[in-house]
Amino acid sequence: MEISMKAAILFPPPFPKSNTAHWKPVKAPSLRFLRRNGEGNALFRAHSKLEVESDDNAEMPQEKFGPSNFESEVKHNHIWQLFKEAQRNILYLNNQRLLAVEELKKANQEKQLLLDRIEQLEAEKQAGFGKESSNLRKAIMSSKSSVADISFDNLQKSDAELLSELRNFSYGSKKSGFHIIHICTEMAPVIEVGSLASYVTGLSCALLKAGHLPEVILPKYASLNLNEIQGLREIEAEFYSYFEGQLHGNKIWTGVVNGIGVTFIQPLYYSSFFNREKVYGYSDDFERFAYFSRASLDYITKSGKQPDVLHTHNWETAIVGPLFWDIFAKQGLGGTRILLTCHGFESQGLEQPEKLVLCGLDPGRLHRPDRLQDNSKPHIINILKGGVVYSNKVAVVSSMNSKGRIIHSLSHGLESTLSIHSDKLLVTPYGFDDSTWDPSKDRFLPKNYNKDDLKGKAVCKVALRERLGLSENSSTILVGCIFSEMSDSDADKLKAVVWNATGNSVQFIFMGSKIPSANRSLESLQKELQGENVRFINKYDEAVSHLIFAGSDIILCQSFHDPLLQVPLKALKYGAAPVALASNDNRFRSVADHEQEATKFTQLISSTFGNMSLSEALNEINNNPSKWRRSIINSMAMDFSWNAECYDIHVSAYTALKSL
Repeated sequence: MEISMKAAILFPPPFPKSNTAHWKPVKAPSLRFLRRNGEGNALFRAHSKLEVESDDNAEMPQEKFGPSNFESEVKHNHIWQLFKEAQRNILYLNNQRLLAVEELKKANQEKQLLLDRIEQLEAEKQAGFGKESSNLRKAIMSSKSSVADISFDNLQKSDAELLSELRNFSYGSKKSGFHIIHICTEMAPVIEVGSLASYVTGLSCALLKAGHLPEVILPKYASLNLNEIQGLREIEAEFYSYFEGQLHGNKIWTGVVNGIGVTFIQPLYYSSFFNREKVYGYSDDFERFAYFSRASLDYITKSGKQPDVLHTHNWETAIVGPLFWDIFAKQGLGGTRILLTCHGFESQGLEQPEKLVLCGLDPGRLHRPDRLQDNSKPHIINILKGGVVYSNKVAVVSSMNSKGRIIHSLSHGLESTLSIHSDKLLVTPYGFDDSTWDPSKDRFLPKNYNKDDLKGKAVCKVALRERLGLSENSSTILVGCIFSEMSDSDADKLKAVVWNATGNSVQFIFMGSKIPSANRSLESLQKELQGENVRFINKYDEAVSHLIFAGSDIILCQSFHDPLLQVPLKALKYGAAPVALASNDNRFRSVADHEQEATKFTQLISSTFGNMSLSEALNEINNNPSKWRRSIINSMAMDFSWNAECYDIHVSAYTALKSL
């Protein structure tokens, strides 16, 4: 009988026991911090040994998982030495604990004094005393407590602005936040391949700003951009991770990215796993990311972390779910839950079942229809499916698609699995970096503007035309186009759109993106779309891209589902209407019909620009200018940043996980 895992199930279903001998760790190998002279300081120090036992409650057969050379290493004459060392470790750790408690008390006292001073200043302000906050500034600067949200820049603000920041700090200190650890393969701006990178960073920054504690664990790639990481350093520590029947050492690197604490794991024995030109696309990708996933869990348990949520991403770290519930849940992580994010189901991680042995999992228990067995190819396992089954919540990141459409039309063979686990499936939109893309403070614009004052947009439109040598005519509509790689079909549609609009006083500006293939696509178009009202920018220019969004009336979009470039979201923020290249976008129309499941972005687009062709949009601008302007202003007022709907949905998911 097939057994499915629902969201409320805390542990996997009961598994059959074996009568054979089993192995289990005597003591989990821990972080071993080294002094510079090479001697251990005894903190988290433990020998990495495993012994074979006969135990009816053990769950993994020795013949498949037990390291063959460990028994011979356990010598009777070492027992007394280990016992004495354990005593020294206990005394040392107890002293360290007492010191840590005292430091914590001091920090809490300093923090409370600061909060009391904030309340006093607020009372003085309300009483009309108008006293300056110079003493408070000094208190903040000299405080040893962690005031992460009060930056040096904030201290340069006026008293009123500083007080506003301090109110947020005061409120944040009084509420409890979640501790979330992302186990992932990308993070902007450190290592970026697709939309996952900006998602991890954007969501983490939003969580940090709201008083939560996000962390990120990444592989230490050889191609890592070290210049983007503040305070990157190698910790004098080494921990061991299980792989291929043995425990192997790893180094730890730490740093800070946009205020987020990041840990990098560098395998020692398997150093070639991440010393490659690309992040993905190798025949041993399962081995690479299974090792990293197992090492991340080993690091979390051995460093004593107890996060509320382990947040995993795509198939590359989906194996964390089975590893967690089969091995790590009982190693001090009983209160931790798993949330898996899927940025699509095209890539699922299909592998031979026996490879599960590499990271300590039992193929016999997992290669089943209700667990990791692939739905269409029963002889192999599906890692992403396993992540769905073994996670407490599954978030599909999509600004355009409803849950029903994802399950029935976009699941790429996982429809039955997603249907069974639909209760724990949620859809979240992509967020938007409004710290970089905001016309009210954009440093690339000749004049800033906002929804309440659009004069600056007209200035930007003139500046854009002057820069590109386009004729100035106030009645001419400016259409911007920033594309990624185009298919032949998209190119044909684009040509037809431009040719049809040439007689309607329209000017077109085309620019590629940071994706090299996008520029090659534009080069072929440039030969056919020439004219006095058409301009091509063959090389991506960051400053010009901002000016295109600010100066354009319409932004032509390949798709409203654009997680990488986020062209529609940028257009809305800058007061330009996002219009689809193909007006008969049935995929969008079907989503718009499900208003109860639609994101705020979908609801807005479906009621404004979503079902317009370019010719219809041009007619609307010319014939109903007042209505068009209202739509533009209302769109600019919407908040699609990471701090808005995306954040709310994730915090709701974390809250639900905490109650399981």
